[in-house]
Amino acid sequence: MKNSILQRCEAKGLRMTDQRRTIARVLQAADDHPDVEELYARATAKDPRISIATVYRTVKLFEEAGILDKHDFGDGRARYETTDREHHDHLIDMNSGEVIEFVDEDIEALQEKIAEKLGYKLKGHRLELYGVPLKKNKAV
Repeated sequence: MKNSILQRCEAKGLRMTDQRRTIARVLQAADDHPDVEELYARATAKDPRISIATVYRTVKLFEEAGILDKHDFGDGRARYETTDREHHDHLIDMNSGEVIEFVDEDIEALQEKIAEKLGYKLKGHRLELYGVPLKKNKAV
């Protein structure tokens, strides 16, 4: 089992206040890619004393410590997810903003092949696809 965000923060020697602990728990429970505003709403539901500035500072601290990944999915909002998750790519629905996580072995193999063809060993990548839902043709 992977370490929780709290355990990773403590292992890195970060000072964990009660408010940072609450924010870490909210992030740990997230199954989406929340932005700071969403994190703030979730955190203040648990502790109304948390300010938006505290959320911004905590997210930045966690990102700098390598605990969170920051994503920009083209909607003007920085979104976050933990760095210890299994590798996956993202498909962003440009109409709704929904972020769909996926893994495709063919894409993974093709990326390795491209890197090798160009004389490199692939050490990592980030793939974000942007699209709109296909419209079903209606019978006339």
